[in-house]
Amino acid sequence: MNSMLGRYAAFAMVAAMQAGAVTLAYGQPPVAPGAAAGPPQNRGDYGPGSPAEGPGDAASASVDLPVLYVTSVEILRATADPKIDVVSVTGLAASEGWYFPQLVPTYAGKPFDNVLDLQLIATAPVQSQLAGGFVPVSAVFPLEPGHPFKGVRVRAADNAISVLQVPGSNRSAVQANDCKDCLGKRFAPAGQAQPGEQGVVRQEDLPKVLRVIRPSDGIRGADQDPDRLTLITDDNGIIVEAFWE
Repeated sequence: MNSMLGRYAAFAMVAAMQAGAVTLAYGQPPVAPGAAAGPPQNRGDYGPGSPAEGPGDAASASVDLPVLYVTSVEILRATADPKIDVVSVTGLAASEGWYFPQLVPTYAGKPFDNVLDLQLIATAPVQSQLAGGFVPVSAVFPLEPGHPFKGVRVRAADNAISVLQVPGSNRSAVQANDCKDCLGKRFAPAGQAQPGEQGVVRQEDLPKVLRVIRPSDGIRGADQDPDRLTLITDDNGIIVEAFWE
């Protein structure tokens, strides 16, 4: 079974490459006419992706990480020979700058519950990205004919979706505030504001991994997490900057 899962990962890579025109279009911002294609460049005011680093430094620092959310999982069964099942997944990256989304097994070996466990990952941005809204991504993963799986579970950074029949599908609506309109509003820690209160960004409505930096706060450590939202506030709690880093 270890070798089978290894072949699944290889098939997923091939499928992702074959479908690159589709998946990359979801994971990257539009390319202006005449501009060179490639990983998107964005403002690097925060963290190691700053303009002081050369292209080689940025490329060598890129890593594949789970995207923020998975939103739908569908297992499709082909009607023509060879009759294979294909896992089709959509999700949301935290920001622009993520590219090459793909599905990979979470672990090797036969799953005890016969549910194939996958992760929706992508190449993460090497620079901090301004909070401009979640970005849709998608990927596919073909299963070998005669596979033993009764279903699929797909994980992202903040959630997971299971489909426990083949063929089958499942969806999950993401209610989190993507913070594209946070600037100029007051940040309210958990339990300190009512739902729908005007001019307020509630902690309960934001993604799970959050860092709030107030005027008197220092910044300890150099760890980066492209799935972590950082808010900088003034003395009145007004959000003056929002970015993923």
